[in-house]
Amino acid sequence: MRTDLTAVGDTGLLDTLQHEVALFARRAEQTRLGGVGQVRNSMDRAAYLLLNRLDNEGPMGVKALAASMGIDSSTVTRQVAPLVDTGLVKRTSHPEDGRAVVLQLSPRGQTRLEEVRASRRQLMAELTQDWAPEEREAFCALLTRFNGALSARMSAPDRADS
Repeated sequence: MRTDLTAVGDTGLLDTLQHEVALFARRAEQTRLGGVGQVRNSMDRAAYLLLNRLDNEGPMGVKALAASMGIDSSTVTRQVAPLVDTGLVKRTSHPEDGRAVVLQLSPRGQTRLEEVRASRRQLMAELTQDWAPEEREAFCALLTRFNGALSARMSAPDRADS
């Protein structure tokens, strides 16, 4: 019979897990997991996530973008401004309500996002080159599950901050 090492009261595995997550977060931020080559570290996390969301979900307003990312509208507005200034994102009028603004990935933004994605894919390939395909799949599935749990916890209205 296998012992559940994540049970409340068993701190060994949970201490290791929290420590490894902290190290991962620090190293990911230090490198920004930016990729390799010329594109390495050339796009910050916020910009990458915003461009990626617009690419995956299409044009949308600031409020919709903020809601889909689980962040405040003012944060999106602040993070989008330099992307608009550099031509990676276009601001257009909403087709049905000319007063509303719609954010859209520009052709330049699409090109830049593809460059960064390719660089990051190359980095992931290098970091996991000696992993079996099943290990890559398992890591991806578990990391996706972990991120989902963090997201659900952050969006829960009655979450405990203690």
